[in-house]
Amino acid sequence: MSNKVIHALYNDDDILMDAVKTVKAADHHIDEVFTPFPVHGLDKAMGLAPTKIAITAFLYGITGLSFAIWMTNYMMIEDWPQDIGGKPNFSWFTNMPAFVPILFELTIFFAAHLMVITFYMRSRIWPFKSAENPDVRTTDDHFLMEISIHDNEKELKSLLKETGAVEIKVIENK
Repeated sequence: MSNKVIHALYNDDDILMDAVKTVKAADHHIDEVFTPFPVHGLDKAMGLAPTKIAITAFLYGITGLSFAIWMTNYMMIEDWPQDIGGKPNFSWFTNMPAFVPILFELTIFFAAHLMVITFYMRSRIWPFKSAENPDVRTTDDHFLMEISIHDNEKELKSLLKETGAVEIKVIENK
């Protein structure tokens, strides 16, 4: 199996979208697309499955809400009940309206911070990790499509030229 890839550079996101659709229609697998900004609809054009990260955000929010309920109950009802403004401290439910800001803030806190950690772990972005960007121009104004070569180099090159690629390079993958 060859470990060569073709890098096709584009200078417009609309041309890139059309190229992705053309390459997918020709039954070629696109390994990766590097863009300087998010391109709306690119994931669907590439045929990527929808993300399930929203489910984890919901679960992290539920975790934060559960922690907030436990924390307010323990601190304000069980451990050190205080008469603040004449509010009774007999049960958590009677004091719950006073705890709503705490419940809300800890729900958001847990969801936000755990989502950032999950995103970094899922994307394999670790501290001090070197960049994997194959071409520095993709951070400014160019778009790069990476396709693996499987004994079809000439066919892929001609297809990519037809799609409007400004530069096509064959790279030996490490």
